[in-house]
Amino acid sequence: MFDLMRSCHKVASVGKASSSKRTKRDLGHTVREQEVLAAATAGYFMAIRVGFGFPQAEYNKFPEAWVAEYTRDGLMIEDPVMRWVYRNVGAVRWSELTLADSSGVLARAAHHGLRHGLSISCQDADGAFRSFGSFARPDREFHDEEVAALCDVMDWRHNNSKPLVQLTAAEREALGLVRDGLLLKEIARELGISETAVKQRLKNARIKLKARNGSHAVSIAVKASLI
Repeated sequence: MFDLMRSCHKVASVGKASSSKRTKRDLGHTVREQEVLAAATAGYFMAIRVGFGFPQAEYNKFPEAWVAEYTRDGLMIEDPVMRWVYRNVGAVRWSELTLADSSGVLARAAHHGLRHGLSISCQDADGAFRSFGSFARPDREFHDEEVAALCDVMDWRHNNSKPLVQLTAAEREALGLVRDGLLLKEIARELGISETAVKQRLKNARIKLKARNGSHAVSIAVKASLI
Protein backbone atom coordinates (compact mmCIF):
# COMPACT_ATOMS: atom_id res chain seq x y z
CA MET A 1 0.00 0.00 0.00
CA PHE A 2 1.29 3.47 -0.87
CA ASP A 3 0.88 6.42 1.52
CA LEU A 4 -0.08 9.57 -0.42
CA MET A 5 -0.28 12.10 2.40
CA ARG A 6 3.30 13.38 2.20
CA SER A 7 3.15 13.97 -1.56
CA CYS A 8 -0.29 15.59 -1.19
CA HIS A 9 1.16 18.16 1.20
CA LYS A 10 4.07 18.72 -1.18
CA VAL A 11 1.78 19.44 -4.14
CA ALA A 12 -0.46 21.69 -2.05
CA SER A 13 2.53 23.86 -1.10
CA VAL A 14 3.21 25.08 -4.66
CA GLY A 15 0.08 27.24 -4.89
CA LYS A 16 2.02 30.53 -4.66
CA ALA A 17 3.77 30.06 -8.01
CA SER A 18 3.30 32.81 -10.58
CA SER A 19 0.57 32.47 -13.21
CA SER A 20 3.06 31.86 -16.04
CA LYS A 21 4.92 29.25 -14.02
CA ARG A 22 1.66 27.52 -13.16
CA THR A 23 0.66 27.43 -16.83
CA LYS A 24 3.94 25.85 -17.91
CA ARG A 25 3.79 23.42 -15.00
CA ASP A 26 0.20 22.44 -15.84
CA LEU A 27 1.00 21.87 -19.51
CA GLY A 28 4.00 19.75 -18.62
CA HIS A 29 1.94 17.71 -16.20
CA THR A 30 -0.80 17.15 -18.77
CA VAL A 31 1.66 15.55 -21.17
CA ARG A 32 3.14 13.42 -18.40
CA GLU A 33 -0.32 12.45 -17.17
CA GLN A 34 -1.37 11.16 -20.59
CA GLU A 35 1.74 8.97 -20.66
CA VAL A 36 1.02 7.60 -17.17
CA LEU A 37 -2.67 6.92 -17.86
CA ALA A 38 -1.70 4.97 -20.96
CA ALA A 39 -0.64 2.17 -18.59
CA ALA A 40 -4.34 1.58 -17.83
CA THR A 41 -4.93 -0.19 -21.14
CA ALA A 42 -8.37 -1.51 -20.10
CA GLY A 43 -9.57 1.91 -18.96
CA TYR A 44 -9.84 4.00 -15.82
CA PHE A 45 -12.23 6.02 -13.67
CA MET A 46 -11.36 9.10 -11.59
CA ALA A 47 -13.62 11.07 -9.25
CA ILE A 48 -11.99 14.33 -8.16
CA ARG A 49 -12.76 16.17 -4.93
CA VAL A 50 -15.83 14.34 -3.74
CA GLY A 51 -17.49 16.18 -0.86
CA PHE A 52 -20.89 15.50 0.65
CA GLY A 53 -22.46 15.32 -2.78
CA PHE A 54 -21.09 14.91 -6.28
CA PRO A 55 -17.44 15.06 -7.38
CA GLN A 56 -16.12 18.32 -8.76
CA ALA A 57 -14.94 16.40 -11.83
CA GLU A 58 -15.33 12.85 -13.11
CA TYR A 59 -13.48 10.92 -15.83
CA ASN A 60 -14.81 7.55 -16.96
CA LYS A 61 -12.79 5.67 -19.57
CA PHE A 62 -13.98 2.16 -18.69
CA PRO A 63 -15.63 0.04 -21.43
CA GLU A 64 -19.18 1.21 -22.13
CA ALA A 65 -20.55 -2.32 -21.76
CA TRP A 66 -19.06 -2.60 -18.26
CA VAL A 67 -20.35 0.83 -17.25
CA ALA A 68 -23.84 -0.15 -18.44
CA GLU A 69 -23.78 -3.46 -16.56
CA TYR A 70 -22.37 -1.85 -13.41
CA THR A 71 -25.06 0.84 -13.47
CA ARG A 72 -27.95 -1.45 -14.44
CA ASP A 73 -27.25 -3.93 -11.63
CA GLY A 74 -26.45 -1.29 -8.99
CA LEU A 75 -23.04 -2.81 -8.27
CA MET A 76 -21.61 0.25 -6.56
CA ILE A 77 -22.99 -0.67 -3.12
CA GLU A 78 -21.54 -4.19 -3.44
CA ASP A 79 -18.23 -3.17 -4.99
CA PRO A 80 -15.25 -3.92 -2.67
CA VAL A 81 -13.21 -1.35 -4.56
CA MET A 82 -15.65 1.44 -3.71
CA ARG A 83 -15.76 0.37 -0.08
CA TRP A 84 -11.98 0.43 0.05
CA VAL A 85 -11.50 3.89 -1.49
CA TYR A 86 -13.96 5.46 0.95
CA ARG A 87 -12.28 3.87 3.97
CA ASN A 88 -8.61 4.26 3.10
CA VAL A 89 -5.93 6.62 1.84
CA GLY A 90 -3.28 5.13 -0.39
CA ALA A 91 -3.16 2.60 -3.20
CA VAL A 92 -4.10 -1.06 -3.48
CA ARG A 93 -4.06 -3.63 -6.26
CA TRP A 94 -7.41 -5.37 -6.64
CA SER A 95 -5.71 -8.73 -6.09
CA GLU A 96 -4.73 -7.51 -2.61
CA LEU A 97 -8.27 -6.60 -1.52
CA THR A 98 -9.61 -8.64 1.39
CA LEU A 99 -13.12 -7.12 1.48
CA ALA A 100 -16.03 -9.42 0.68
CA ASP A 101 -17.26 -9.47 -2.91
CA SER A 102 -20.55 -11.36 -2.58
CA SER A 103 -21.83 -10.14 -5.97
CA GLY A 104 -18.64 -11.10 -7.78
CA VAL A 105 -18.03 -7.55 -8.98
CA LEU A 106 -14.34 -8.11 -9.69
CA ALA A 107 -15.00 -11.34 -11.58
CA ARG A 108 -17.65 -9.59 -13.67
CA ALA A 109 -15.24 -6.74 -14.38
CA ALA A 110 -12.67 -9.27 -15.59
CA HIS A 111 -15.10 -10.41 -18.29
CA HIS A 112 -14.79 -6.90 -19.74
CA GLY A 113 -10.99 -6.96 -19.74
CA LEU A 114 -10.55 -5.40 -16.30
CA ARG A 115 -8.60 -8.37 -14.91
CA HIS A 116 -5.80 -6.55 -13.12
CA GLY A 117 -6.74 -3.38 -11.30
CA LEU A 118 -5.36 -0.67 -9.07
CA SER A 119 -7.29 1.78 -6.90
CA ILE A 120 -5.99 4.99 -5.32
CA SER A 121 -7.62 7.25 -2.75
CA CYS A 122 -6.46 10.57 -1.29
CA GLN A 123 -8.10 13.31 0.74
CA ASP A 124 -7.58 16.74 2.30
CA ALA A 125 -5.91 16.91 5.68
CA ASP A 126 -9.25 17.85 7.27
CA GLY A 127 -11.06 15.03 5.46
CA ALA A 128 -13.49 17.42 3.77
CA PHE A 129 -12.81 16.25 0.22
CA ARG A 130 -11.66 12.94 -1.19
CA SER A 131 -10.48 11.92 -4.66
CA PHE A 132 -10.19 8.37 -5.92
CA GLY A 133 -9.41 6.50 -9.07
CA SER A 134 -9.42 2.95 -10.41
CA PHE A 135 -7.20 1.78 -13.26
CA ALA A 136 -7.23 -1.56 -15.07
CA ARG A 137 -5.27 -3.79 -17.43
CA PRO A 138 -6.22 -7.09 -19.12
CA ASP A 139 -2.77 -8.69 -19.09
CA ARG A 140 -0.73 -8.11 -15.92
CA GLU A 141 -0.51 -6.34 -12.56
CA PHE A 142 0.61 -2.72 -12.46
CA HIS A 143 4.32 -2.40 -11.77
CA ASP A 144 5.44 -0.47 -8.69
CA GLU A 145 6.72 2.38 -10.86
CA GLU A 146 3.33 2.62 -12.57
CA VAL A 147 1.58 2.63 -9.20
CA ALA A 148 3.79 5.48 -7.97
CA ALA A 149 3.21 7.47 -11.18
CA LEU A 150 -0.57 7.01 -10.98
CA CYS A 151 -0.46 8.11 -7.33
CA ASP A 152 1.25 11.30 -8.51
CA VAL A 153 -1.52 11.83 -11.06
CA MET A 154 -4.20 11.49 -8.38
CA ASP A 155 -2.26 13.80 -6.03
CA TRP A 156 -2.03 16.41 -8.74
CA ARG A 157 -5.67 16.16 -9.74
CA HIS A 158 -6.82 16.36 -6.14
CA ASN A 159 -4.67 19.32 -5.11
CA ASN A 160 -4.91 21.33 -8.32
CA SER A 161 -8.68 21.05 -8.75
CA LYS A 162 -9.57 23.10 -5.71
CA PRO A 163 -12.37 25.59 -6.44
CA LEU A 164 -11.04 28.93 -7.64
CA VAL A 165 -13.92 30.63 -5.84
CA GLN A 166 -13.80 30.83 -2.07
CA LEU A 167 -17.18 31.46 -0.45
CA THR A 168 -17.46 32.47 3.18
CA ALA A 169 -19.09 30.09 5.63
CA ALA A 170 -22.07 32.46 5.83
CA GLU A 171 -22.47 32.50 2.03
CA ARG A 172 -22.26 28.72 1.81
CA GLU A 173 -24.81 28.40 4.60
CA ALA A 174 -27.28 30.71 2.85
CA LEU A 175 -26.86 28.92 -0.49
CA GLY A 176 -27.32 25.58 1.23
CA LEU A 177 -30.65 26.66 2.65
CA VAL A 178 -31.77 27.90 -0.77
CA ARG A 179 -30.80 24.50 -2.16
CA ASP A 180 -32.96 22.90 0.55
CA GLY A 181 -35.96 24.87 -0.67
CA LEU A 182 -36.31 27.51 2.05
CA LEU A 183 -37.74 30.93 1.24
CA LEU A 184 -35.91 34.15 2.14
CA LYS A 185 -38.00 34.76 5.25
CA GLU A 186 -37.47 31.16 6.34
CA ILE A 187 -33.71 31.43 5.83
CA ALA A 188 -33.67 34.69 7.83
CA ARG A 189 -35.57 33.03 10.67
CA GLU A 190 -33.32 29.95 10.53
CA LEU A 191 -30.14 32.05 10.72
CA GLY A 192 -31.50 34.69 13.07
CA ILE A 193 -30.73 37.57 10.70
CA SER A 194 -32.73 39.99 8.57
CA GLU A 195 -33.96 39.21 5.08
CA THR A 196 -31.76 42.06 3.86
CA ALA A 197 -28.71 40.32 5.29
CA VAL A 198 -29.73 37.06 3.61
CA LYS A 199 -30.10 38.84 0.27
CA GLN A 200 -26.66 40.38 0.66
CA ARG A 201 -25.04 37.01 1.37
CA LEU A 202 -26.73 35.47 -1.65
CA LYS A 203 -25.78 38.46 -3.82
CA ASN A 204 -22.13 38.17 -2.75
CA ALA A 205 -22.12 34.46 -3.55
CA ARG A 206 -23.81 35.04 -6.91
CA ILE A 207 -21.19 37.64 -7.88
CA LYS A 208 -18.28 35.42 -6.83
CA LEU A 209 -19.71 32.47 -8.76
CA LYS A 210 -20.53 34.67 -11.78
CA ALA A 211 -24.04 33.24 -11.72
CA ARG A 212 -27.03 34.64 -13.60
CA ASN A 213 -29.38 34.29 -10.65
CA GLY A 214 -29.81 32.55 -7.32
CA SER A 215 -30.75 29.19 -8.79
CA HIS A 216 -27.74 29.28 -11.08
CA ALA A 217 -25.49 30.12 -8.10
CA VAL A 218 -26.81 27.11 -6.19
CA SER A 219 -26.26 24.87 -9.21
CA ILE A 220 -22.66 26.04 -9.62
CA ALA A 221 -21.95 25.68 -5.91
CA VAL A 222 -23.35 22.13 -5.81
CA LYS A 223 -21.36 21.01 -8.85
CA ALA A 224 -18.18 22.47 -7.36
CA SER A 225 -18.91 20.74 -4.01
CA LEU A 226 -18.96 24.14 -2.28
CA ILE A 227 -22.22 23.26 -0.52
